[in-house]
Amino acid sequence: MTTAEEKKVIGEQFQLRMDQGELMNCMRCGFCLPACPTYIESGYQEEHSPRGRLALMKAVTDGEIEPDEDVERSLDMCLGCRACEPVCPAGVNYGHLLEEARDTIQQNKKHSAPVKAARNLAFKQLFPHENRMQTLTGLLGFYQRSGIQSLFHKTRLNKLLPDNLATMEKVLPNVPRKKEMKNRPSFVEAESRAVKRVAFFSGCLMDTMFMETNDATIKLLKLADCEIVIPDSQACCGALHGHSGEKAGAAELAKRNIEAFEETGADYIITNAGGCGAFLVEYDHLLKDDPEWADRAKQFTDKIKDITSILVELDFHRTHTLALSEQIVTYQDSCHLRNVMKTADAPRKLLHAMENIDFREMEKADSCCGSAGIYNIVESEMSMKILDTKMKHTKATQAATIVTANPGCLLQMKLGIEREGLSESVRAVHIVDLLLEAVEV
Repeated sequence: MTTAEEKKVIGEQFQLRMDQGELMNCMRCGFCLPACPTYIESGYQEEHSPRGRLALMKAVTDGEIEPDEDVERSLDMCLGCRACEPVCPAGVNYGHLLEEARDTIQQNKKHSAPVKAARNLAFKQLFPHENRMQTLTGLLGFYQRSGIQSLFHKTRLNKLLPDNLATMEKVLPNVPRKKEMKNRPSFVEAESRAVKRVAFFSGCLMDTMFMETNDATIKLLKLADCEIVIPDSQACCGALHGHSGEKAGAAELAKRNIEAFEETGADYIITNAGGCGAFLVEYDHLLKDDPEWADRAKQFTDKIKDITSILVELDFHRTHTLALSEQIVTYQDSCHLRNVMKTADAPRKLLHAMENIDFREMEKADSCCGSAGIYNIVESEMSMKILDTKMKHTKATQAATIVTANPGCLLQMKLGIEREGLSESVRAVHIVDLLLEAVEV
């Protein structure tokens, strides 16, 4: 529980750190309400809407209320999907305000020993260190290959886990061996004459747990006649830090990445994970007050492009035959890819170009699936409500293949498929893997 002294300090820090002008931009019009999953799934509670959260932030900043547990709970319940931003007539940068508020609270309160240990482990000891990520995911791979996972299921020990975690354990991808994770390319030549020189942001989870998708991304870029640089010194994007009240850690990771990519001479920096790309493309905001890094961050963000955007730009869907077996396909937007990177048309153009498929747009494809980083773990109840609504819209399309463009969304949709008992007839796949499947058929 936050003490009176901590509340006082947090209130003072809100006055110093929160952008008063940005808070004042909110006109309380309510256009954001229908776009907010937590507002809808909470039974239309104002404190779980963007407008309500902005009102709470402003009230704390103005000294009208204390930054108590109710305020923190409201902010924690937010997915950070930023669906409120495209529909806001005033253009309020809600995501920036949310991250600033969370960081202000987390950095000025005393955490319990278990929470402090968990945050230290995740934000300082694990995600910033590629070798430790490889070791951890390598252990997961050993668990899958050694027969331990099979035994875990046969003895029904998995039933001891909460339902959503037990299902999530079941849908995790097959993890490569640590040796494979360490043996990664740093440069790949174009298939023929190079038309673009690109640098690939490989990410932390993407280059370990989802390494096959990264390999598929590199193959597609090669087929699109790009020469590809993959800097060895790149790091985690910092999104988890930035969304969880660890902005200083996020800034340090941003600086590492900017340095890693500055010397590549690339036309673009390519990402294949909506969540990572959205954080990378806002490094200029993260480092705007750092005179040494602000310009360098802007040059970095100007080059960020999602894999689907570069493929469309290079007419990949016109110069290559894309064909699959006959099937119904639907697409679930990655919130951050759509709302922050403004990329929604490119994935659909690529899907529409595939032969033999019946593409069906699902209702509210632009609404969050409930994954939101680790939200589906820390806010399981709300996450599952959102997922259940998403699966209702998905099932209405009768799709056999659900496509998305972010690893968290992919796992969440696989979780939804399992929860609905559809694993024998429906699959979820990253768009990159589906494209490679289509071009190699």
